[in-house]
Amino acid sequence: VDPSVKTFRGKAICCDSQDQALELIDNGTVKKGHVVVIRYEGPQGGPGMPEMLAPTSKIVGRGLGKDVALITDGRFSGATRGIAIGHVSPEAAEGGNIALIEDGDEIVIDLPNRTLDLLVDDATLEERRKHLKTFKSKISSGWLRRYTAFAKSANVGGTLMSDEEFEERKAERQAQEKN
Repeated sequence: VDPSVKTFRGKAICCDSQDQALELIDNGTVKKGHVVVIRYEGPQGGPGMPEMLAPTSKIVGRGLGKDVALITDGRFSGATRGIAIGHVSPEAAEGGNIALIEDGDEIVIDLPNRTLDLLVDDATLEERRKHLKTFKSKISSGWLRRYTAFAKSANVGGTLMSDEEFEERKAERQAQEKN
């Protein structure tokens, strides 16, 4: 991050995949003052927590490295540049708060204090949570589908859950679908 950047305040522009974010960066939709939110790229959503180097490279390459931030439940390597926060947990596929962000929401990143604040009141977030759809994997068969079903969020290691934990998750998701 450029040393002159201590805090960043911007409006969310939400993407449910890295590909969608790349399209919005390429077509000029992403502009100075945006916080690009890339979700559903964590261990479950990705699946496998893909590297988010391409979006940050494009943002910096367009000269927006100090003017656009990126937040994701995906991961970064040491090559990432710009204002970028990754490994957000719990991930969107788990129903984490990153799934509740909407276009235009104000987000404040305070680097010295290591805080990330979504400036949306709790009542609004609770209302959004009530309407949050249950995550459906884009992978419908094979080992990656199994990994998606059993993967834990990054904050607990992105490892696979036990059969008991899987049954609990399954019951929670079934209850969500009924509401």
